[in-house]
Amino acid sequence: MTRAIHGPVAVLGLGAMGAGLAGRLLDQGMQVRVWNRTAERTAPLAEAGAYAAAHPADAVAGTSVAICVVADGEALGAVLHGPDGVLATGPYPGVLICASTVGPEEVVQVAGDVPAVLDVGMLGNRDHARDGELQLFVGGAERAFHTARPLLETLAKDVVHLGVLGSGMRMKLLLNLLMGIEVQAMAEATELAGACGLDRQLVLKTIAGSGFASPVMAFKSRRMASGRFEEPDFRLRLMAKDLMLASKQAAAVGLSLPLATAAVETLVRATEQGLGDQDCAAVIRALAPESGTDR
Repeated sequence: MTRAIHGPVAVLGLGAMGAGLAGRLLDQGMQVRVWNRTAERTAPLAEAGAYAAAHPADAVAGTSVAICVVADGEALGAVLHGPDGVLATGPYPGVLICASTVGPEEVVQVAGDVPAVLDVGMLGNRDHARDGELQLFVGGAERAFHTARPLLETLAKDVVHLGVLGSGMRMKLLLNLLMGIEVQAMAEATELAGACGLDRQLVLKTIAGSGFASPVMAFKSRRMASGRFEEPDFRLRLMAKDLMLASKQAAAVGLSLPLATAAVETLVRATEQGLGDQDCAAVIRALAPESGTDR
């Protein structure tokens, strides 16, 4: 590490990943100030010693680093620019870490309002966040990275500084693009197997143990086999959002992503069928002939 972070750290947004990050920091003996749009999510962390802030401006008061982990660009804008937002009383004097998965251009826009910004793509799930086992891909100025690096190394087993602001989001979108396509391909293979008279459970077990399966596919195959999608590790609607952002990045540089386009169409349809807040493995339900039934 370079040097320690002194004083409290703010965590804005307490979904699966944000709550995991805050819990990890508390475990490491740090002072943590937390905020969430739905205040009840702050309760477990407050019981563990965090300060539960009334609003984002309250959360960042007295901090030198703030981590924002919200769902999308609209939520990020509200956290920063809302009536009680981070910037409500003036520029934020510390380093703002944007760990929300948003478009790279949205992070660059934030830099117009906050002098020191890093965008951080997180690879891992809620358990990795809680245990400090994430992989982090960081974009932003060297000076801001140097300041935040001790904190980032507390949260991760591997921290990679990719370069300019927006790089972290680009890496994250690439990784989520691969994940979204892999999960849908496995769902399609499983539905085809069932339609051809093969046992879906056996097919999913075979996929999980094969050389074709990434760790994500092995994990999501168990989700599909169980049919339990209601406690998501990665919400389906957020996967749809991320693949749309990846497609937008491709269009900006003149590339066509036909697999991403097809995956987005299926994910949007699944969201319209009411599956958006379930785990992304629930895409298998949108592929079934009797769409929406359990698998």
